[in-house]
Amino acid sequence: MDLYEHDAKRIFSKYGIPVPAGDLVTDARQAGEIAAKLGHVAIKAQVLAGGRGKAGGILTAATPQEAVQKAERIMGMSIKGLTVKKLLVEEYKKPEKEMYIGITIDRKARSPVFIAATEGGVDIEEIAKSSPEKIFRTHINPLTGIHDYQVRSVAYLLGRADSASISNLVRKLYMIFTDHDCMLAEINPLVRTSGAFYALDAKMVIDDNSLFRQEFAQEEEDELSALAKQHGMSYVGLDGDIGCMVNGAGLAMATLDMIEQHGGRPANFMDVRAGADEEQIRTALQIVSANKNVKVIIINIFGGLTRCDEVARAIAGREIKIPLVIRLAGTHEEEGRKILSDHGISMAMSTQEVARRAVELGHTH
Repeated sequence: MDLYEHDAKRIFSKYGIPVPAGDLVTDARQAGEIAAKLGHVAIKAQVLAGGRGKAGGILTAATPQEAVQKAERIMGMSIKGLTVKKLLVEEYKKPEKEMYIGITIDRKARSPVFIAATEGGVDIEEIAKSSPEKIFRTHINPLTGIHDYQVRSVAYLLGRADSASISNLVRKLYMIFTDHDCMLAEINPLVRTSGAFYALDAKMVIDDNSLFRQEFAQEEEDELSALAKQHGMSYVGLDGDIGCMVNGAGLAMATLDMIEQHGGRPANFMDVRAGADEEQIRTALQIVSANKNVKVIIINIFGGLTRCDEVARAIAGREIKIPLVIRLAGTHEEEGRKILSDHGISMAMSTQEVARRAVELGHTH
């Protein structure tokens, strides 16, 4: 479960990691009221998506009037298919230095790994590609926890003169990571300004398997993601116009890659649950088609527990008008093909073909 920035910052503040003063708003006028108290502010869209700054979802304002105008500009905009309904308005901190610290799970090593970089404010993947020498990694034994020498190594990398302050932040971030069963706890950027350190952004991803023992209650999710979760499916909105309905996370990711390869942009990631029946397939189709940006929908099913004939019946009885490009393979494949053929619906034979046809069809609509 991903946390919104303002929720993660609330937890960070509770553990003693400094964050800019601010508050959550749902109305542009409230942004002006906060700016009147704090002065120069940063206005940040609260959506569970990266790249907010590049999309225009993070702006600064020097006056209350400007804060209202900037908030009106951000409120209601779509970022990677997610509508901005709330804003975090916080005191603007001009960074003297930007850094990165984060902890995630290294599945291959079967342990947490602490990552630090002398540059921040951009994706850690970009730093790794452009300046790998600026990244420090150290694996943490999950039984013994983070050691003092590891804390010192991170602190010395980011700044010997500030090693005491940075060491304190490192320990607190590790406490957050373990106490909240995190898959990721990240500060990007960690900034130094006026001799103090602040988490300008905060990100936490909590292991879904541990939610039963976490007191923290997540706010409402994106409506389509929440609806998909109710039916045992995974849905993540993206910023493209080709809807995707696929069974299996691996096949779903491969389908998205194929769409990109052919020059298209996926509108979502969707993994339909294994063994989904006709009614659940129909629900999945409704969820994908509810995105107003979708011009064409890919249905790419490799039937194992999921039966192709049930998928075909759900498709044949569809009520949506968005064009479909379909590939069915696996359990009861021949029956599924016959059902679709009887309804005059043709199919692609491979993931490559279904992606290519969808992109071509999308460009004509």
